[in-house]
Amino acid sequence: MDLAALYRFLPSLERELTSSYRRTTQRSPRDIRPYLEVNREFTLRGGKRFRAILVLAGYYLATGRNPRPALPAAAALEHFQSWMLIHDDIIDHAEERRGGPTVHRAMAQAHGREHREGSSEDYGVGIGITLGDVEEPFTVEAILSTRAPPAPRLAALAEYVRMTRLTAFGQLLDIRSGVLDPGSVREEDVLAVHRFKSAIYTVVSPLKIGALLGGSALPRLRDIETFGTKIGIAFQLRDDVLGAGFDAEASGKSSNDLIEGKRTLLVVKAWSSGSDADRSRLSRVLGNSQATPEDVERARNVIRDTGSLAYSEKRIDELTRASLRCVDRSGTIPARGKPLLKEVAERLVRRKS
Repeated sequence: MDLAALYRFLPSLERELTSSYRRTTQRSPRDIRPYLEVNREFTLRGGKRFRAILVLAGYYLATGRNPRPALPAAAALEHFQSWMLIHDDIIDHAEERRGGPTVHRAMAQAHGREHREGSSEDYGVGIGITLGDVEEPFTVEAILSTRAPPAPRLAALAEYVRMTRLTAFGQLLDIRSGVLDPGSVREEDVLAVHRFKSAIYTVVSPLKIGALLGGSALPRLRDIETFGTKIGIAFQLRDDVLGAGFDAEASGKSSNDLIEGKRTLLVVKAWSSGSDADRSRLSRVLGNSQATPEDVERARNVIRDTGSLAYSEKRIDELTRASLRCVDRSGTIPARGKPLLKEVAERLVRRKS
């Protein structure tokens, strides 16, 4: 089975997500239903659904069988993703997501249109935080509803708890780094954020949840953990490259990460390797929503000229090769699944968006 075969389950996944909102809406008070519709619309706007696909991949790795029984758990990862994105957009003061307004902005706009009392911004943030929280029970409910014996479902829930906790740890470290002087943030600090915040919930836990539901024992998933951690960090480093506007024509992304002041490896290495003038150019852009396009391009040139962009590309390549070596040498990853994991690695780090 390859990724193309797994992606053929997407229509079934969308139906699973739709059904989960319909069931909850029918059981909920009428005054709550319009808010549930906000979450339903946000989740069903789209997205790559890659984490859900990896749940199916993990189930296939464990069983060698059609992964359809794991569809509820795959949907669970999409509910989790919505939860994280709604809160992340509030933290980042983001205006748009998936081709529409972020949830907190949509709620603020509704408040303004209806001429309600109080601050539209405060209302949007408050409702947005709460609607993010509303998604969490969907995640647990979906895992519990997966057709599997009790022990595998409990193991999958335990992995979900671990994923949630480590993702929050990563978010805490990311927010902390954002208020530190760039010169005091080290490469290992950046990679710790990526390991906790991105690698765990993007690759490691989706694969493990699927495999656990398929009956795999936790000790047999150590190589999957190693593979997922390395390729998950590489994935986030690639996202940082795209998020700083490099290869922007292909990706459709801008330099938002620079304007938001994110302490990415690109910034940290450029800051440590650059001159005082280079650091001044970076400072004019980092965290400055009023930075001019010319200032942004000068900051991007600093990242290029100091060798920071090349260094990030080198680290992506090193981590990718290490993840593939782990797959090749593993005695616990079944042979049928090794080509699939290699395809996963290629998709994550060679992407343009």
